[in-house]
Amino acid sequence: MKEKVVVGMSGGVDSSVAAYLLKEQGYEVIGVTMRIWQDEETAAQEENGGCCGLTAAEDAAQVARTLQIPHYVMNFKREFQEKVVDYFTEAYLKGQTPNPCIACNRYVKWESLLKRSMEIGADYIATGHYARIVKLPNGRYAVGCSKTAAKDQTYALYGLTQYQLAHTLMPAGDYTKEEIRRIAKREGLPVADKPDSQEICFIPDHDYAAFIDKAAAGRVPGRGKYVTKEGVVLGEHRGITHYTIGQRKGLNLAMGHPVFVTQIRPESDEVVIGEAEDVYGDALLCGELNFMGMEDLTEPEEVLAKIRYAHPGERCLIERIGPDRIKCSFRQPVRAITPGQAVVFYKNGYVLGGGTIIRKV
Repeated sequence: MKEKVVVGMSGGVDSSVAAYLLKEQGYEVIGVTMRIWQDEETAAQEENGGCCGLTAAEDAAQVARTLQIPHYVMNFKREFQEKVVDYFTEAYLKGQTPNPCIACNRYVKWESLLKRSMEIGADYIATGHYARIVKLPNGRYAVGCSKTAAKDQTYALYGLTQYQLAHTLMPAGDYTKEEIRRIAKREGLPVADKPDSQEICFIPDHDYAAFIDKAAAGRVPGRGKYVTKEGVVLGEHRGITHYTIGQRKGLNLAMGHPVFVTQIRPESDEVVIGEAEDVYGDALLCGELNFMGMEDLTEPEEVLAKIRYAHPGERCLIERIGPDRIKCSFRQPVRAITPGQAVVFYKNGYVLGGGTIIRKV
């Protein structure tokens, strides 16, 4: 009897080829498109190649017909609103810079989709992520780095649980993006040349501050002061939701040389401005921990750590300093340690775990 896998089909080329590969491997494949954010303009989604808008289900259905597999649409709007949009909005109000893709992966694409998939008798769920599922000698599951470093998506997957990983397949992790597109063209998949989706699907115009103004109407901090770390007032800013650590552009400060955001203080609505060297730090504190390749951190460990999606990683020592608290001490200073972003720990090409950055120390 064939094992059954539900493939989360976003309407993009990666998940479409993942469905094809799993069918070729002998699985009974069912395509599911998650309806999670469908109130935006169809035109905007078409322009941005969106992964979760109105056109996604249509494109996925076309692919499913080509592959001769069943296709369904499941509504996850409530889960997406609570776990992703609300979290995103609240983080910005706290002066943090959130990563909604990580929350979406953990709580919507896996927790909610896996639950419904198991209810219909599936053995696994699958996605088109560029990552691998590995079972380590210690018996634990982890996300392993993909074949292509340029497209590796392990950073955004560090929050998955052991149960989720045990019931997940990621066939695209064994291919480069170019190979995936070649397979799609060879098999006649209608999305072979479709552009990649944008980073944050529910803000197609990339105006985060305007989105938050609308989502948190009446609670958004207004104008505040630009200050130095010594407290000297430099001018007035537009509101803390417009800024992130390391930002240089859009400050409208006539300082005569480039300056940068080094800290955001939500309690006083202050944005701290500093020099280039002030943006760097050699240690951070993180919480909201999730362990993947190891059960727990009981003694200091040397790892490679990434502090944002595009960060190449830096060697560091991680040590537990309290319940749900890890200190990361880097060998070389890293740029723009940003509260709200994830720090993800790697060893031997797989994810050991990670957490949410609390602050630079």
